[in-house]
Amino acid sequence: MRKAKAKLREVTPDPRYNNKVVSKFVNNLMLDGKKSTAYKVFYDAMDFIDGKLADNKTSEEEGENSGLTVFLKAVENVTPQVEVRSRRVGGATFQIPQEVRQSRKTALAMKWIIRFSRDKKGKPISIKLAEELMAASKGEGNAYKKKEDTHRMAEANKAFSHFRF
Repeated sequence: MRKAKAKLREVTPDPRYNNKVVSKFVNNLMLDGKKSTAYKVFYDAMDFIDGKLADNKTSEEEGENSGLTVFLKAVENVTPQVEVRSRRVGGATFQIPQEVRQSRKTALAMKWIIRFSRDKKGKPISIKLAEELMAASKGEGNAYKKKEDTHRMAEANKAFSHFRF
């Protein structure tokens, strides 16, 4: 008999925005257990986004674009709906498209945004993160491209979907 399923831990909302998605993102961003450093990086990125938006603001856009809305839009835009998983059938390995469950969708989106932010060179991490979030919220950038590639791969392998797990 298999062991019991692991209990899902409840994440406490972050102090500034009181949002659980932000807390999960910071947990993914954290290195070596340094959560306060991760929060500082994230909040600096949000302040950078707010500053950029304030520079480009027109009278109509006043309250609707804040760092948090840009962040949530970026995570939503990068969230994949399907992914491919390898399955061995009779000596051949097939890439089988599958829907992604909800908790994994957001986790993948966050990990992609963080990974592509870290891959950029020559700037502080908070600025790289802010730039990646702004690009993703507009439907561009490396993290968004990764989502598009994943969807394209799933579409190309649709013929093998009858080999489902």
